[in-house]
Amino acid sequence: MNMPSKQTIHRLLLCLLTLLATSPCWSLELPQHNSVPGGIAIVPVPTGGSNNSSVYYQKKKVMLAHTENGDYAIVGIPLTAKAGKHKLTIKQNNTRHIINFEVADKHYRTQHLTIKDKRKVNPNAEDMKRIIKEKKRIQQALAHWSDPMPNVLRFIPPVNGIRSDSFGSRRVFNGQPRRPHSGMDIAASEGTPIYAPAAGTVINTGDYFFNGKSVFLDHGQGLVTMYGHMSEIVVKESQTVQQGDLLGKVGKTGRVTGAHLHWGVSLNDARVDPGLLLVTE
Repeated sequence: MNMPSKQTIHRLLLCLLTLLATSPCWSLELPQHNSVPGGIAIVPVPTGGSNNSSVYYQKKKVMLAHTENGDYAIVGIPLTAKAGKHKLTIKQNNTRHIINFEVADKHYRTQHLTIKDKRKVNPNAEDMKRIIKEKKRIQQALAHWSDPMPNVLRFIPPVNGIRSDSFGSRRVFNGQPRRPHSGMDIAASEGTPIYAPAAGTVINTGDYFFNGKSVFLDHGQGLVTMYGHMSEIVVKESQTVQQGDLLGKVGKTGRVTGAHLHWGVSLNDARVDPGLLLVTE
């Protein structure tokens, strides 16, 4: 029996890889649907499985998942969204059409916190210069887009600790109202390991005024996760990590009341509840 040549095997492997890269995500478990401000809407879209289709929400590109049950837009809804009818724009070849979906109202609780470092509540002029500079880097990371589809849309918890329900809370620091909380706080002892909840690429690391030592991971298709207040960072920018790889350790850097991980999720540049992507326990 004649064995195939190395060139033939190489061509077959290339064909297989191409097929895998363009085939639908049949077994992909989608996030939990919760169409509210700060939630995720799973919206069926009639693309016919076309790879030439793209979906937009509020002029921003949205994740499009091809599954055995059809195609779905995975839409991050900003905390500022109003209840009512919202629309997606589907672009396919030279045509476009609109699909509507509903966003329900949701009221988040108010959380009062006392911060010992007064500058973390009322920064001075030099602090503000730093904050403005850092804000641009952070916003750029959270709005990042890359084309590859995430290999999972259900995450393992990034740290072993007590998860709070603080996402979306209207925060009052030392009696002064501030923006709603855009992540999940997980309380854990300083030095507790923080792991990548899913595969991704490190697109930003830094020591920020409010967020402290932080890491940002790109998972693909507008899905970005952020890890704040760390005591130590063990990854570098452009590094690829797999689910369960060590990112760093829990700390209390930045604006905090104690040691914990601030875990944020950005989807099409909207901050959404990380709990909607956690694996079902």
